[in-house]
Amino acid sequence: MQIQPYLFFDGRTEEALEFYKSRLGASVEALLRFKDNPEPAHNPPNSDDKVMHACFRIGDTQVMASDGNCAGKPNFQGFSLSIAAPSAAEAEKRFAALAEGGQVQMPLGKTFFAERFGMVADRFGVSWMVIAGAKNP
Repeated sequence: MQIQPYLFFDGRTEEALEFYKSRLGASVEALLRFKDNPEPAHNPPNSDDKVMHACFRIGDTQVMASDGNCAGKPNFQGFSLSIAAPSAAEAEKRFAALAEGGQVQMPLGKTFFAERFGMVADRFGVSWMVIAGAKNP
Protein backbone atom coordinates (compact mmCIF):
# COMPACT_ATOMS: atom_id res chain seq x y z
CA MET A 1 0.00 0.00 0.00
CA GLN A 2 1.19 3.51 -0.76
CA ILE A 3 0.02 6.82 0.68
CA GLN A 4 0.43 9.92 -1.46
CA PRO A 5 -0.10 13.54 -0.53
CA TYR A 6 -2.79 15.38 -2.51
CA LEU A 7 -2.52 19.15 -2.11
CA PHE A 8 -5.29 21.62 -2.94
CA PHE A 9 -3.84 25.01 -3.85
CA ASP A 10 -7.27 26.56 -4.43
CA GLY A 11 -6.35 28.40 -7.62
CA ARG A 12 -2.54 28.59 -7.26
CA THR A 13 -1.46 25.11 -8.43
CA GLU A 14 0.33 26.28 -11.55
CA GLU A 15 2.29 28.84 -9.52
CA ALA A 16 3.11 26.16 -6.94
CA LEU A 17 4.32 23.75 -9.62
CA GLU A 18 6.68 26.37 -11.03
CA PHE A 19 7.93 27.17 -7.52
CA TYR A 20 8.63 23.49 -6.70
CA LYS A 21 10.26 22.95 -10.10
CA SER A 22 12.68 25.84 -9.57
CA ARG A 23 13.34 25.28 -5.84
CA LEU A 24 13.19 21.49 -5.43
CA GLY A 25 13.76 20.17 -8.94
CA ALA A 26 10.19 18.87 -9.20
CA SER A 27 9.02 17.45 -12.51
CA VAL A 28 5.40 17.54 -13.66
CA GLU A 29 4.23 14.11 -14.81
CA ALA A 30 0.59 14.93 -15.59
CA LEU A 31 -1.61 18.01 -15.74
CA LEU A 32 -5.31 18.24 -16.59
CA ARG A 33 -7.23 21.50 -16.72
CA PHE A 34 -10.89 21.93 -15.89
CA LYS A 35 -11.58 22.72 -19.56
CA ASP A 36 -10.52 19.10 -20.28
CA ASN A 37 -13.32 17.75 -18.07
CA PRO A 38 -15.92 15.90 -20.20
CA GLU A 39 -18.52 16.77 -17.52
CA PRO A 40 -17.98 20.54 -17.10
CA ALA A 41 -21.21 21.04 -15.15
CA HIS A 42 -19.23 20.14 -12.02
CA ASN A 43 -16.42 22.64 -12.65
CA PRO A 44 -16.04 25.72 -10.43
CA PRO A 45 -17.05 28.98 -12.14
CA ASN A 46 -14.38 30.57 -14.36
CA SER A 47 -12.04 27.62 -13.87
CA ASP A 48 -11.35 26.54 -17.48
CA ASP A 49 -7.59 27.26 -17.33
CA LYS A 50 -7.16 26.18 -13.70
CA VAL A 51 -5.63 22.82 -12.76
CA MET A 52 -8.18 20.08 -12.16
CA HIS A 53 -5.47 17.49 -11.42
CA ALA A 54 -1.69 17.42 -11.51
CA CYS A 55 0.89 14.86 -10.59
CA PHE A 56 4.46 15.93 -9.92
CA ARG A 57 7.56 14.26 -8.58
CA ILE A 58 10.09 15.55 -6.06
CA GLY A 59 12.93 13.06 -5.86
CA ASP A 60 11.36 9.62 -5.44
CA THR A 61 8.03 10.98 -4.18
CA GLN A 62 4.96 11.51 -6.30
CA VAL A 63 2.68 14.33 -5.12
CA MET A 64 -0.73 15.17 -6.55
CA ALA A 65 -2.32 18.60 -6.64
CA SER A 66 -5.41 20.50 -7.74
CA ASP A 67 -6.89 23.98 -7.74
CA GLY A 68 -9.97 22.45 -6.10
CA ASN A 69 -12.72 25.04 -5.82
CA CYS A 70 -10.45 27.82 -7.13
CA ALA A 71 -11.42 30.19 -4.28
CA GLY A 72 -7.88 31.55 -3.87
CA LYS A 73 -7.51 30.61 -0.20
CA PRO A 74 -5.44 27.42 0.21
CA ASN A 75 -5.54 26.04 3.73
CA PHE A 76 -2.89 23.54 4.78
CA GLN A 77 -3.22 22.48 8.42
CA GLY A 78 -2.43 19.45 10.50
CA PHE A 79 0.43 17.98 8.44
CA SER A 80 3.93 18.65 7.13
CA LEU A 81 5.85 17.27 4.20
CA SER A 82 9.32 16.10 5.21
CA ILE A 83 12.52 16.26 3.17
CA ALA A 84 15.45 14.07 4.20
CA ALA A 85 18.46 15.85 2.70
CA PRO A 86 21.66 13.86 2.07
CA SER A 87 23.86 16.51 3.73
CA ALA A 88 23.73 19.56 5.97
CA ALA A 89 24.62 21.77 2.99
CA GLU A 90 21.74 20.33 0.94
CA ALA A 91 19.36 20.80 3.89
CA GLU A 92 20.37 24.45 4.11
CA LYS A 93 19.85 24.92 0.37
CA ARG A 94 16.37 23.29 0.41
CA PHE A 95 15.30 25.11 3.57
CA ALA A 96 16.33 28.51 2.18
CA ALA A 97 14.53 27.78 -1.10
CA LEU A 98 11.28 26.84 0.67
CA ALA A 99 11.52 29.80 3.06
CA GLU A 100 11.65 32.32 0.20
CA GLY A 101 8.34 34.17 0.50
CA GLY A 102 7.27 31.81 3.28
CA GLN A 103 7.50 31.74 7.06
CA VAL A 104 10.16 30.01 9.16
CA GLN A 105 8.46 28.08 11.95
CA MET A 106 11.68 26.66 13.45
CA PRO A 107 15.05 27.82 12.12
CA LEU A 108 17.23 25.17 10.55
CA GLY A 109 19.95 24.14 12.97
CA LYS A 110 21.78 21.34 14.74
CA THR A 111 19.64 19.34 17.16
CA PHE A 112 20.19 16.42 19.49
CA PHE A 113 18.65 14.12 16.86
CA ALA A 114 20.04 15.51 13.59
CA GLU A 115 22.84 17.53 12.05
CA ARG A 116 20.19 19.87 10.66
CA PHE A 117 16.46 20.16 11.30
CA GLY A 118 14.04 22.99 10.67
CA MET A 119 10.41 23.73 9.87
CA VAL A 120 9.08 26.22 7.36
CA ALA A 121 5.76 27.06 5.71
CA ASP A 122 6.34 27.91 2.05
CA ARG A 123 4.67 30.82 0.25
CA PHE A 124 1.55 28.71 -0.30
CA GLY A 125 1.23 27.74 3.36
CA VAL A 126 2.44 24.15 2.93
CA SER A 127 4.42 23.13 6.03
CA TRP A 128 7.79 21.42 5.44
CA MET A 129 10.27 19.75 7.78
CA VAL A 130 13.83 19.58 6.47
CA ILE A 131 16.25 17.14 8.10
CA ALA A 132 19.78 15.93 7.43
CA GLY A 133 21.98 13.50 9.33
CA ALA A 134 19.26 12.05 11.56
CA LYS A 135 20.80 10.01 14.35
CA ASN A 136 17.93 7.47 14.35
CA PRO A 137 16.25 7.57 10.91
